Amino acid sequence: MSRADRERQMLDVAERVFGEQGYQATSMDEIAERCGVSKPMLYEYFGSKDGLLLACISRSKAELLDVTQKAMAGASDPEDVMWRGMVAYFGFIDAHSRSFAMLLREPFAASPEAVEAVEATRRQQSTLIAGVLATFAPAAPPEAVEAFTEIIIGASERLAQWRTRRPEVSVEDAARYMTDFCRQGLGPYLA
Repeated sequence: MSRADRERQMLDVAERVFGEQGYQATSMDEIAERCGVSKPMLYEYFGSKDGLLLACISRSKAELLDVTQKAMAGASDPEDVMWRGMVAYFGFIDAHSRSFAMLLREPFAASPEAVEAVEATRRQQSTLIAGVLATFAPAAPPEAVEAFTEIIIGASERLAQWRTRRPEVSVEDAARYMTDFCRQGLGPYLA
């Protein structure tokens, strides 16, 4: 197995174990065992359990940006951009639901660096959302765009958590709730 493939395998397993057990209860021994590698190999690749968590977060951050940008690229108008972005976000969260829930359930269980990595992911998405909102509601002042961006980030996370208890709510349902919420909130600024 190539180094890149081995690293991808270790990250896949680590994300699954962190999601199942939480950060505190996860051991490097178990991750190594499930990967079929030695514990020293995990340390060689990631340095520590926290380094492994940071690598998982970093990979998810890059993947989230990629899927949301690709989804929005084919949109026909600003509302379609928002819709596609929301579907991509909630679809991504579904694919990573256990690890997402663990990060929100145990936000301060890991190191300050891990907490900052999660916040950096939020900032990344904020930049993306602010651009969409500026296009969607061109009459909105910059402060309103900034405020609505923060509201959307927080509301999307809460809606994603709510969906973990409501599996009958589809990705499309969640995207529709958020798109409707945004349309109503931004109503005074829409062209």
